[in-house]
Amino acid sequence: MQLSGAEIICECLLEQGVDTVFGYPGGAALNTYDALYKYSDRINHILTAHEQGASHAADGYARATGKTGVVITTSGPGATNIVTGIATANIDSIPVVAITGNVTTDQLGRDSFQEVDIVNIVKPITKASFLVEKVEDLAPTLRKAFEIAQSGRKGPVLVDVPKDVTANKTEFEVVKPKEVERVSIKNPEKIKKVQDMIRNAKQPIIYAGGGIISANATEIFKKFAELTDIPVCCSLMGLGCIPADHPLCMGNIGMHGGYETGMCTAECDLLIACGARFSDRVAGDREKFGEQAKIVQLEIDEKEINKNVKVDEYILGDIKDILIALTVGLEQQQHKDWLIKIEEWKHHFDNLKNPESEYPLPQEILQAINEIKADDDIIATDVGQHQMWVAQYSKIEARKTLLTSGGMGTMGFGMGAAIGAQVSHPDKRVFLITGDGSFHMNLNELVTMKSYDLPVVIVVMNNSVLGMVRQWQKLFYGSRFSQTDPHRATDFVKLANAFGVEGMRITKPEEIKPVLQKAVDLKKPVVVDCVISPDVNVLPMIPPGKTIAEIVTEM
Repeated sequence: MQLSGAEIICECLLEQGVDTVFGYPGGAALNTYDALYKYSDRINHILTAHEQGASHAADGYARATGKTGVVITTSGPGATNIVTGIATANIDSIPVVAITGNVTTDQLGRDSFQEVDIVNIVKPITKASFLVEKVEDLAPTLRKAFEIAQSGRKGPVLVDVPKDVTANKTEFEVVKPKEVERVSIKNPEKIKKVQDMIRNAKQPIIYAGGGIISANATEIFKKFAELTDIPVCCSLMGLGCIPADHPLCMGNIGMHGGYETGMCTAECDLLIACGARFSDRVAGDREKFGEQAKIVQLEIDEKEINKNVKVDEYILGDIKDILIALTVGLEQQQHKDWLIKIEEWKHHFDNLKNPESEYPLPQEILQAINEIKADDDIIATDVGQHQMWVAQYSKIEARKTLLTSGGMGTMGFGMGAAIGAQVSHPDKRVFLITGDGSFHMNLNELVTMKSYDLPVVIVVMNNSVLGMVRQWQKLFYGSRFSQTDPHRATDFVKLANAFGVEGMRITKPEEIKPVLQKAVDLKKPVVVDCVISPDVNVLPMIPPGKTIAEIVTEM
């Protein structure tokens, strides 16, 4: 059948099982949006307030579902406004397809109105980027984009479509999408060697990353951890790969991890990195990280092997297949004494008292949310102190229930991510934990939450300062608080009301539970302004480039 390029875009989306897209229209994308009007009974388009919000929403949708998120924008600023969202998805290995409009092919390279070379702009932060110059190439390119986004180490792909390509017509036939093949184990001969290393280890740990969740390998991972009886320390992206209440779950590792995870790293004799990339926020001093241990890396991306930390052995391939292979023929292991030792480390700071404060404490707020939410409800975060408090105190019991910007550290990520999560899971409760600094960046997306009646509970940890940067200034810069004490006059309750959204405020500890419960019970978008002290810090903290021996426990 003869279809226009714009209709082909819609047909390809349906072909790929896409029922929801996020975006913002504009001149170069008018044909596409006209087609979306015709396909509105089959493709749900969520209009955000800003293209950046749309890109984060597509990302959040992908994180919450495992499917490919889709963002559609116009040319020029419409395209460049999604660059931060694409970079965020790229470093966290999230499958997103961005479809941008552009000027007509005869106007390319002429500095035409709202022309930008988005394909080359995003090359360093995508798995691939394509310019489609002929309508005959559009369907094959889109199919290839979805395949690339979901294959191997997942990530974003951009397809740039000039306006005349969306107007021109060509023959189109529906093609059943190819099953994405799992990456086979490249060096299976290493399986038995790693099994022997596990058998010989007395004090092993697993450093678990987001690759486990990306590979849908959480069940086999839990089986592997239980079979080997190895405690699990999670990266920020890895939280949820094993339930928080599991006896082998040690919680977050790295700069703001617990004392026990730091000590595990310093005293283990075998460290198995599973779907984790040894980021600087975890490894600290790369030369000393796990220096006393044998290090094994289980990884899908060959580029990550020996990139930051030198390993003794590695197995390359799909994480699920690697874990299955490692469990075959491996006997039940026992590390009772090691686990007792770790349990003692967990209580190392029990005598440290919470700071005296007339304000609610972040951990009290998060504990109340733990009590209110179901295990499969979703927490999205922005970036800053509140993000680390979530990692420390929130009970993440299931995969795909913590949506947070890991490697990019994108302030403003949370609003879009929460929208994407709520759209994808209308029956689940979504909590956005944010700070006043992050919230100010993309609070315009309140209009999106109201427009689509998305019942997200937005919890603003409002300390009136840029807390994380201020904490570093206090610790490393002699308390010279350069531009981190804005003490803005924004009234978040009135702000919420201005968008037609319910606003509430918590100023005392005794208000926490009743206010949060009321917010949840409303089943509509709510902003909860939680007034906390500007002097509450995220502790413990291992300074950048340091080890557990230099942990900071008070400031």
